[in-house]
Amino acid sequence: MLKKRIVPMMLLLDKQLVKTCQFDTWRNVGDPIKSASVYNSQYTDELVLLNISRENRSLEQLAHLIPEISRVSFMPLSVGGGINHFDDAAYLINQGADKIIVNSSAYQNPELISKIANQFGQQAVIVSIDIKIDTTKNNHYQLYSHCGQQREKVNLAEHIEQCQQAGAGEFMIQSIDHDGMMAGFDIELFKQVMALAKVPVIGCSGSGNYQHLREAFIETDISALGCGSLFNFSDSNPIRAKNYLTNYGIAFKKV
Repeated sequence: MLKKRIVPMMLLLDKQLVKTCQFDTWRNVGDPIKSASVYNSQYTDELVLLNISRENRSLEQLAHLIPEISRVSFMPLSVGGGINHFDDAAYLINQGADKIIVNSSAYQNPELISKIANQFGQQAVIVSIDIKIDTTKNNHYQLYSHCGQQREKVNLAEHIEQCQQAGAGEFMIQSIDHDGMMAGFDIELFKQVMALAKVPVIGCSGSGNYQHLREAFIETDISALGCGSLFNFSDSNPIRAKNYLTNYGIAFKKV
């Protein structure tokens, strides 16, 4: 059985780290280099760095930060935000990124997934999916792209299958409704994704305490959990989280 992972989520907006709430409002939470250094000292399994700028999104912001983060941390680094072409992905990997995260491009250009997987290996490409409950359609899960701004016509099952066929090595699931609320993950969403996915899944959005992590791991058998608010707005950290979860029989890979 695969060991579980705890993955801090670092969201980049205009050179600063922020934490969003339902993909709308946000709070400044510090400097990306300093944060990466702290996470490194806490034996974090891996890091996610996402550029969430909706205007003037520059690939150079990520490209500049990757070597700086690699200098102070020694864990796998997954990066995303504005990666639309294979050359974008290759550039960031050459800068030191371990994995590339694609979201909007997975709808518009699924061949990008195949190109990254063929060149760098399936493990190097993560497809991020942003999801919101549509209360007008019997709580149907609606997929969104472009930082939660654009509704997509494809449904969850179809999109996961298409991305897997293209070569996705992992999925990252973000609930717009639960983002930043610190009230727990969308367990039902995770269950649906796990029933469809044949590759590892990172579940995000909603962690507010260690019990939320335990519930998600035990009830859904999800591969990894992404945490933002939990580590930014409390005294929680990856070491304490894993120590707590280990007491409940949840195994983590050694860092």
